[in-house]
Amino acid sequence: MTSTVVVGGFFGDEGKGKIISYLSIKDNPKIIVRGGAGPNAGHTIKDGDKVYKVRMLPSGFLNPNAKVMIGPGVVVNPDVLQKEIEDFNTSGRSFIDKNCGIIEKTHLERDSKGELKEKIGSTGSGTGPANADRAMRVLKLAKDFGSLSSLITDVPQEINSALEAKENVLIEGTQGTFLSLWHGTYPFVTSKDVTASGICADVGIGPTKVDEVIVVFKSYVTRVGTGPLDKELSLEEAEKKGWSEFGTVTGRQRRAAYFDFDLARRAIMLNGATQISITKLDVLFNDCAGKTSFDELSNDAKSFIENIERELNTPVTIIGTGPSINDVIDRRI
Repeated sequence: MTSTVVVGGFFGDEGKGKIISYLSIKDNPKIIVRGGAGPNAGHTIKDGDKVYKVRMLPSGFLNPNAKVMIGPGVVVNPDVLQKEIEDFNTSGRSFIDKNCGIIEKTHLERDSKGELKEKIGSTGSGTGPANADRAMRVLKLAKDFGSLSSLITDVPQEINSALEAKENVLIEGTQGTFLSLWHGTYPFVTSKDVTASGICADVGIGPTKVDEVIVVFKSYVTRVGTGPLDKELSLEEAEKKGWSEFGTVTGRQRRAAYFDFDLARRAIMLNGATQISITKLDVLFNDCAGKTSFDELSNDAKSFIENIERELNTPVTIIGTGPSINDVIDRRI
């Protein structure tokens, strides 16, 4: 068996969608399964001239041979899910667990006003209120909706059966380590734990079944919304460096800072990382754009990667050098 968990190391926006999409093609997993909070997390994927913005389905849907699943710990907006199944042509291979919580209109309304919106900059997706209702044991689950019956399967059973059959499984996290309800910059966090342990619990895989944990860091740090960001750059400085970005779900301006080794070190510890992926190296070093071999990188870029490995005592195995899913240096082989 090979089970790989991919999670974000900072505040989300690290480029997990691109890395997961690459792994879904390269490693050809039988199942790609998503954990996390809900549709408040978005992933952007570029495949050739097509750009996909995903909020519910796993980012690995580009592999037509893989089943794409959502674990029971995730709250689901059926409208968003159905639209993505249609738009991304995944009908017949998209599944959710019967115990997925369901976001209803009342959750969207509660999330669009009040303290969550004003204080922490909630995305308005209904995710927080739905997870709050789940904690109070009043949230309706997927099994309560007949309209979802064709999508329901036993996700933990499917995953564990695939692993027993020596199949590859790719487990996708959302957001980032320091948006975790337990380990993040509370109260400016999401409504769940989104470290590797939490993601595994979301999808129903035990710790002894995990082979690899890849923590994804961007080559600089960004954060959407409120909350602390050490050594934050001004908007003018971020734009000058080419670090000015916008969130996938909200379209809000991302705040930016230099790569934070203290945060990265803690993320490695909290997630039990076995590997690191660094994305957007091409933004830091323009001459690295589109490179697919480490030997092709400039000396400065190589030094940047080697310094991360030395400081964090963890190998950097996958490096993103551009927006396309194939703009990758894979050092695992």
